[in-house]
Amino acid sequence: MEIFQYQFFINALWAALFTSITCGIIGTYIVSNRIVFLSGGITHSSFGGIGVGYYMGVNPIWGAAVFSVLSALGIEFFSKKGQLRHDSVIGIWWSFGMAIGIIFIYLTPGYAPNLMTYLFGSILTVSQGDLLFMGLLTGVIVVFFLLFFRMILFISFDESYARVFGMPVTLIKSLLISLVALTIVVNIKVVGIILLISLLTVPQSIANQFTQVFSRMMFYSVGISLLGVVAGLLFSYNQDVPSGASIIFALIVLFGLTKAGFYLRDKLHPHR
Repeated sequence: MEIFQYQFFINALWAALFTSITCGIIGTYIVSNRIVFLSGGITHSSFGGIGVGYYMGVNPIWGAAVFSVLSALGIEFFSKKGQLRHDSVIGIWWSFGMAIGIIFIYLTPGYAPNLMTYLFGSILTVSQGDLLFMGLLTGVIVVFFLLFFRMILFISFDESYARVFGMPVTLIKSLLISLVALTIVVNIKVVGIILLISLLTVPQSIANQFTQVFSRMMFYSVGISLLGVVAGLLFSYNQDVPSGASIIFALIVLFGLTKAGFYLRDKLHPHR
């Protein structure tokens, strides 16, 4: 219990709460719409913004935020207007962002920065400024989904129906993909670029074993994310291992346990 006297751990717990809410809600939208690969492309392309941020002497997270939103909107635009397949466009933006990031980091004068925090995450390094950004985005996402939940539901499961009834599908989808990009950016420090895609998919996959209702899946995903992040954080502290990997490890173990539990239930009660 002595760890609770340290401010960095209190910051980490707040980050765990904000991460669970943002990734739980946005991850449910990602999984339900089958755009996991798209979110992976946005995640890795954000590295370009980090590199540009270092080169220009500004906070790399702000650079990643701008680059990620532009990448997300760019992928959507070129997929619809261009002659390339959606997965090809994602692959191009994915590699382009990583390449830009590496180039600008090596062009930055002086000692090359340590990128381990951005690649693999370290929730214990979250600052008060990071928490402010995370809390603000959490509020925006919650309010947005409360106000437009029915519209988001229609667009997710029957986009043609939504267009027939005159819903602003293009605008809502653009706002949603921008929120996906910002969610990715604010959670980079928690688990890192390499592992972030798991935080947007594993809790939702666990929740989907309990329910197929969109709203319930969101609530379950938030709770499961919080459980996994806190468990991984405590495991990281006790075993002195990287926090990002510990969080994903905890979620994967939880997924395996729930999967095994449902398998045993179906074997013991096949007619249930």
